[in-house]
Amino acid sequence: MKVLIGFASLTSNTEDIMMILKNKLEALNCEVAVEDLDLIPLQKLSQYDLVFFGSYTWGDGDLPYELEDMYEELDEVDLTGMSFGVFGSGDRFYPAFCQAIDLLADKVKERGADVFSSLLKIEFSPDSEEEVQECEQFAVGAYEWAKEKDTSHAR
Repeated sequence: MKVLIGFASLTSNTEDIMMILKNKLEALNCEVAVEDLDLIPLQKLSQYDLVFFGSYTWGDGDLPYELEDMYEELDEVDLTGMSFGVFGSGDRFYPAFCQAIDLLADKVKERGADVFSSLLKIEFSPDSEEEVQECEQFAVGAYEWAKEKDTSHAR
């Protein structure tokens, strides 16, 4: 399975999550590409069986500044039938914990994509064993979901 993980990370928290996902997916024999989310040529997303978007949440629930252009450019891309997983980091101190993840999930759904039912939201970095397992389970769940979805389309 060809997988793309696009992410934005300021303090390396979201990058830490991305590394856990990448390692788990590679252990499942996926071919994993990793890119800065704001630099991905959106027209090439269809080359992948599963796409992950990861971001941190800025301020009071906003997308990071560097993702604003990419977010707007998504309006011009048809993602119909594509499989997405969305993850990120945030700080529970703020009232809109990890809201950027919700914004990204809603945007790709609006563009026709199928989004894995769980959104992975981690406070700061996945430091505890439970958080690492949560990240790994998210990767496995999204992988199995996309694989099942792909098989059901092939029938």
